[in-house]
Amino acid sequence: MRAAGSTLLAVVLTVLAAPEGRAQLQDMTGSQDHPLISRYAGSIILAHDTREFDEFVLPLGPLVRSDAPGATAEPSESQRVEGRVTRILYVAPENRSPLEVLRNYEQELSKAGFQNMYACAGVECGVEDGWLSEHYLYTMARELSDAPPGASGVPGQISEFAFSFPRDQRYLVSRLARPEGNVYASVYVATETFNHFPETKDHALVLLDVIETVPMDSDMVTVDAAAMARDIANTGRVALYGIHFDTDKDDIRPESEPTLQEIAGLLQQDAALRLYVVGHTDNVGGFDYNTDLSRRRASSVVDYLRSRHGVQAARLTAAGVGMLAPVAPNDTEEGRAKNRRVELVRQ
Repeated sequence: MRAAGSTLLAVVLTVLAAPEGRAQLQDMTGSQDHPLISRYAGSIILAHDTREFDEFVLPLGPLVRSDAPGATAEPSESQRVEGRVTRILYVAPENRSPLEVLRNYEQELSKAGFQNMYACAGVECGVEDGWLSEHYLYTMARELSDAPPGASGVPGQISEFAFSFPRDQRYLVSRLARPEGNVYASVYVATETFNHFPETKDHALVLLDVIETVPMDSDMVTVDAAAMARDIANTGRVALYGIHFDTDKDDIRPESEPTLQEIAGLLQQDAALRLYVVGHTDNVGGFDYNTDLSRRRASSVVDYLRSRHGVQAARLTAAGVGMLAPVAPNDTEEGRAKNRRVELVRQ
């Protein structure tokens, strides 16, 4: 059990927990499943929390002991993501193994288009069985303390003390790629053996964290014609993050129109200006594929400006360099978002 379980607290829990039978446990008031990920059949929500914008560090490798102040273990590999974070704590029905529960989540995620990034079980997750929740995912700083209707014991403690004595831990991280931002699902399942709450003892508990990211380019969208002109005058180029495409396609999305209007305005202000429109990608996918995709996207921008805004064909030339000119590392989603861009380069 975590260090929070002092002898005095254990005595209090023993006195206040229901000694016989179990109350009719219900979902936490006001809680609901995440719209993209349904619960394991028969599960009950013990606790629920949503933060409109926060960070989450996804473990992508086994835990290793840490010498950092206040930390006992850290994942050997991880990825930090930001966005809307939803945390839901479930208790599964009786006689369900963590493996069965996790396999169901894995199947449902796959059907929804998610792709697995990392999975582990037991000591494969690092150090000892149960450490992934106790020492990383569900530490005292990250635990929930909701009081679902019908819970025994002191209100809130059934969720606060979840994963106190976990065994047979199973873990999965999956990602859903979407034009409006990737979605990450962190699914941790383990059998709870802490005996103070009959509703959870010997039941599989599920900790589901869903992170809906917002692409960085959506925060770097509107660059007006004057700003474009200044950058081109100073450096010969300007990087634009307000031109959006469907995933793996060269179709321009409607929300790109404000930026395209500013490009047209830039060309109207300077009748002598001629530009290369250069497409850039991240490094997800092969070299030839990304080079072709970036060229096709640049051509789509040129065609759009010619057909929708009347820009003369001779003033624009499309080119694509794929992944050859990154402006940030490609090993994080934030870096990849910076690398996916269109640049205007003075001819």
